[in-house]
Amino acid sequence: MNDDLAQGASIHDTAERLAHAIHEGLRTMPEDRPLLVCKPQKIESWRVFKIMSEFIEGFNIIRRYGLAVTFFGSARASLTDDVYKHATELAGRLAKKGFAVVTGGSSGVMQAANKGAYEAGGASVGLNINLQETQTYNSYLTEKFNFDHFFVRKVMLTYASEVYVYFPGGFGTLDEFFEIVTLVQTKKIRKVPIVLFDKQYWEPLLAFIDTTLYRERATIDEGDMKLYTLVDSVDEAYDYITANVSC
Repeated sequence: MNDDLAQGASIHDTAERLAHAIHEGLRTMPEDRPLLVCKPQKIESWRVFKIMSEFIEGFNIIRRYGLAVTFFGSARASLTDDVYKHATELAGRLAKKGFAVVTGGSSGVMQAANKGAYEAGGASVGLNINLQETQTYNSYLTEKFNFDHFFVRKVMLTYASEVYVYFPGGFGTLDEFFEIVTLVQTKKIRKVPIVLFDKQYWEPLLAFIDTTLYRERATIDEGDMKLYTLVDSVDEAYDYITANVSC
């Protein structure tokens, strides 16, 4: 009995300390929050609280969708019109199939995918990020959330979906691609379909992976190159996804 009482008191004390930390975080959070540069010299309670709250809000959003597809791609209007048309069409077809469409919620490929889902009457989710260069939400979202921390947002995008589709993009798109491939390769998440759309864009990178990483340097296994699938049409992508996604 004494052990139970002691354990109960310990839990109560921990809860009180957590509540105090959250209160301090709320009270001390600056309106103009400084960037995190190098290793912090002290733990800022407001930053810890903000990270905690982003995880909680993010997981509350993604758990509402039983079947989802995440689209990645450039936020810039610098790609061919066909890229955006294909993203819109594929997202619309998947939305009609029951997929919630998840993106970074901004412009470019993300907006195209959200537009396809929205116009098809499906769930269209945007998980955006605060940047110094203003990145606004697109107008085709049925649910949205804005993150301060890239790593929290990446966790949400990683666990949000049953399939990941990568259209042409920049550093952010490539970062997300290698993140998901690494997590599947190391069995930190279950194997899910990873679709690379647009052969002209992806083939040079895949050739580097095959020639340099696998054949010359042996830094990956041959099977690692089977973790993703390259497609070049909406029909090809749609057929592959619907045949290989399992909830």
